[in-house]
Amino acid sequence: MGLQRGSTVTVGGPAAMSLSLALAAESSQSGGWVMTVGLPSLGLAAAAELGVALDRLVLVGMPPLRLWPDVIVTAGEGAAMVIASVPGSVRAADARRVQARLARSGAVLLVLGDEARSCLQPDLQIVTSHPRWEGIEQGSGRLLTRRIDVVVEGRRSVRPRRQVLLLPDAAGRAVAAHLPAVEPPVAVSEKSVEFVPLRETG
Repeated sequence: MGLQRGSTVTVGGPAAMSLSLALAAESSQSGGWVMTVGLPSLGLAAAAELGVALDRLVLVGMPPLRLWPDVIVTAGEGAAMVIASVPGSVRAADARRVQARLARSGAVLLVLGDEARSCLQPDLQIVTSHPRWEGIEQGSGRLLTRRIDVVVEGRRSVRPRRQVLLLPDAAGRAVAAHLPAVEPPVAVSEKSVEFVPLRETG
């Protein structure tokens, strides 16, 4: 799932944090800095398991609401990707300023939480749902992969896109799930059907 430089993306649902870290992994592995703002529940072990290079990750605490726009803009000037939560209702003018500055710097802004959509005008909205783990069979075994449903809706897209992701897969990556193909129905011609006439009984 590639993200355009300078775009603003909201990520919601139960797997929002995991998906955001998976999206940040490629940026950090290619040498870009990743900065998080106001995410106290972020675990470094989980970030590393999803491929984030910890030596390219900077954690920043939650600033007061009045300082949040300036902190995000400053983070975007030095990082390839900024992952943040919103401390409250950001003013529309401040939100536009943040998005305009990040669009010029080329940093991608990922904002976690369903409430972020009310104060931002995201280029993409990603919603995760229905996480389910796989790997345990008949009451034993190890949890190997987790499937999540993802809906991606763009500001200029005609219709939402739906995808099932493995997050993580057995190797700890986020990849598209390969769903089994559905066999098409067999076409039946009238010549191949034997009609049996019905007879009255009684």
